[in-house]
Amino acid sequence: MVRLILLTVALASACLGLLTVVRIPDWLDWRFTVLACSFGYALAAVPLAAGLVSAWLPGARTPLGWGTAAVSAAACILLFQPCLQAWWIGRDLPARLARELGPFEVPSSPFSFMRLLRRWPEAAPHRTVTYSGTQQLDFYPAIGRPKAPCVLVVHGGGWNDGDRGQISQFNDALARGGYAVADLSYRLAPAAVWPAQREDVAAAVAFVKAHAREWGVDPGRLILLGRSAGGQIAEASAYSLRDPAIRGVIGLYAPADMHFAWEWSRPDDALDSPKLLREFLGGTPQTARAAYDSASAILQVAPDSPPTLLVHGTIDTLVWVRQSRRLADALAAKRVRHALVELPWATHALEFNPDSPSGQLCAYSVDAFLSAVCR
Repeated sequence: MVRLILLTVALASACLGLLTVVRIPDWLDWRFTVLACSFGYALAAVPLAAGLVSAWLPGARTPLGWGTAAVSAAACILLFQPCLQAWWIGRDLPARLARELGPFEVPSSPFSFMRLLRRWPEAAPHRTVTYSGTQQLDFYPAIGRPKAPCVLVVHGGGWNDGDRGQISQFNDALARGGYAVADLSYRLAPAAVWPAQREDVAAAVAFVKAHAREWGVDPGRLILLGRSAGGQIAEASAYSLRDPAIRGVIGLYAPADMHFAWEWSRPDDALDSPKLLREFLGGTPQTARAAYDSASAILQVAPDSPPTLLVHGTIDTLVWVRQSRRLADALAAKRVRHALVELPWATHALEFNPDSPSGQLCAYSVDAFLSAVCR
């Protein structure tokens, strides 16, 4: 009985580890991928313990004992392999980002095994203010840096959900790294359709500029950062607003082409994407073409578009990695300074744990980008 329990634990761990290698099926909750991607290296201790206990019990050399040992070993490898991949990618990442973005200064290394178990950054002080109508933002002053660049964060949630404060530890790290942060809410679908969200971003940009002196912000060095649906909003806003104060835009696992998203959407996928897109953009590409066009960052790219950083997981189920790859190609065609950091094991919300393999590489890439474009 004990051996069957150990084998079950090992099998469950191996199944979780597979989510760092293959895309999760639509019928399974996508948040399991966050667990595997962000905490798999720590969870590897579970199958390791199961394998060791199985080897210690009498009858270890029976078929059941050998099977438990083999599955436990496979689970450990699957759960820990993102660390090895992150180390490998991190070896060349500084040189690649310097070539693609220009010189930068980041004191830390892209990936460290020692940082895997580090405590999350201490919460940074912030205050909440209303910037437009009923919409609010959380402002984090830069710690130890006067007249700092400001990162405006646009949250994810599929356009119809979510709020500011998502992955707040990322804001804490930015503030403690010398960057002010304005983490903003915006009007949600279906009550508000595009371009209402872009209007909210423009209002937030104007609000931060108006309070720049009071908040210790440099009004000429603003960066838009968005994750998932917020990345779409940030990218499309940065390219269409054409504001020289917006020095750069960061899209984390974001859709950049709404026509492409509609073409590949299915009602039985994890988000019921056709319904979501109709609510957000006010119809289909045939009935609301102007909205689909203006919401597609890939169609707004111009030679004077701001520098762009894209970070995406190869096996992301909610937003196909081809969205970022195609945007990178469009930026290259217009000779816009950009970098695409693709993480083979990573999925949605890849930076949820800042000390995970994907969290470390994402944070390093963001720091490098900010240093390069805010010089």
